[in-house]
Parts: sequence; structure tokens; C-alpha cells
Amino acid sequence: MFDVRVQLGAVLRIAADDRFRPADGPVTVWVTGVRLVSNRPECDEWVWVEGFKLDATGRRGPQTQILVRAALLPARVADR
Repeated sequence: MFDVRVQLGAVLRIAADDRFRPADGPVTVWVTGVRLVSNRPECDEWVWVEGFKLDATGRRGPQTQILVRAALLPARVADR
């Protein structure tokens, strides 16, 4: 199992290789939500990132949902 934490409002730059459909190319997303994918085998750790696409100038574009590798997202920081 995996544990990810993404702050809402964060801006993620997602490379094509980190997307479920890499042919769609890289994308920058302003995050409004994150959902775990529970219907996939544990070895295929994917997460739905919801938000708005941002263009090269940072202007908000259409709303989107992108299936990304969980490893791309920040892991939980252990308590010290």
C-alpha cells in the first residue's frame, strides 16, 4: 500500500511518462482533489489527480482528471 499527501492548491508538473496515457503528453495541474484508485493491483499504484490545467503562462485552463503514478506524488513525512 502507499501513502501520498498532496496539498490542495499545489501545482504539479506531470511528465508524460508519469501519466497512465503518456501519449497525452506532459501537463501542469493546479490540484483541487486527489483520489486513490482502489480497483487496481497493488503493484500498479495509480492516483487520480483532479484540478485545472495551467498553460505556459500559468493561466488556468479546463478542469481535468489525470491518472498519475503514486510515486510522482510526495510521500508522507515520518514523525520525528
